[in-house]
Amino acid sequence: MASTSRRSQYFDNAKFMLIFLVVFGHVISPLKEKDNLLNTLYTFIFLFHMPAFIMISGYFAKGYRKKGYFIKSIQKILIPYVIFQIIYSLFYFLSGESTSLHINFFQPHWTLWFLMSLFCWNIFLYLFARLGWYGFFLAVALGVGIGYIDNIGSFLSLSRTFVFFPYFLFGFLLQKEQFKNIIQNKLSLPIGILILIVTVIIFTMGLPKDPTAWLLGDTSYAGMGEKQITDGFIRAFQYAATLIVVFGFLSLIPKNEYKVTKIGQRTLYVYLFHGFIIKTVETIVPDKMLGNFSSHYLLLICFSLLICFFLGSFLIKKYTRPLVELSL
Repeated sequence: MASTSRRSQYFDNAKFMLIFLVVFGHVISPLKEKDNLLNTLYTFIFLFHMPAFIMISGYFAKGYRKKGYFIKSIQKILIPYVIFQIIYSLFYFLSGESTSLHINFFQPHWTLWFLMSLFCWNIFLYLFARLGWYGFFLAVALGVGIGYIDNIGSFLSLSRTFVFFPYFLFGFLLQKEQFKNIIQNKLSLPIGILILIVTVIIFTMGLPKDPTAWLLGDTSYAGMGEKQITDGFIRAFQYAATLIVVFGFLSLIPKNEYKVTKIGQRTLYVYLFHGFIIKTVETIVPDKMLGNFSSHYLLLICFSLLICFFLGSFLIKKYTRPLVELSL
């Protein structure tokens, strides 16, 4: 029982760190062009934070064959997507970001792409899980190949669904002992630190050039510029590099329980609601005034942490659970 508890604490700590990076990345997104350090941090965060989240989601999807799993996926993922798609449509209309109230369930709003893709990834398991690691390489080939379809984009989150699916499947295929051997051996921590330092240095040097579109995975190669036949090799290299950085990050996660560990169990609440806070601030605060905060790094970090603590609190879960988990 203690081993299971420590394992749970490890992943909860990892999810807390990742949801903080999600929030912090969205907080600095409108400011990154005004500050080189923020721009470097933004690209560094977006290289691995969602792939790591997705990989952990896949790791815990091993019970997909259990009775009721498909129905549970509809209840816990697809229906909340529909609910929050409506809420975001109303929010954008009332905040003035959209001139008309238009609800489109086929074009996910902002962060909601993750729910749409997560539902699809769980369905994909019924086919790809049978293929084992051959299925993983097939998923990589599909992720590379989807970029050559010029009109692929945010419709049903198709681009991101295929681009990020290899991370989900990799996590699913990874067994407990394999994960433990990679993350918790004696060399994991120093190698992980070295990986992250080298990655930050590379991004600080401005390499690669304009990587953001590649990291978001929401458009075709043509949509990111002039399409080249070699673009597929770039994405394949991106998969390998991202997995290395993901494991570098995961090797730094502690296994002990902290006050923030509980928030790691409520990351969905932070993920679904933090956009309302950030978008409201962007709407209320003038652009010129907002730009003045670009060099106040500590303030931006504290603001992001405050959002995580608030939205990850027990009270938020208590009163919003019917929306998020369809449970009273």
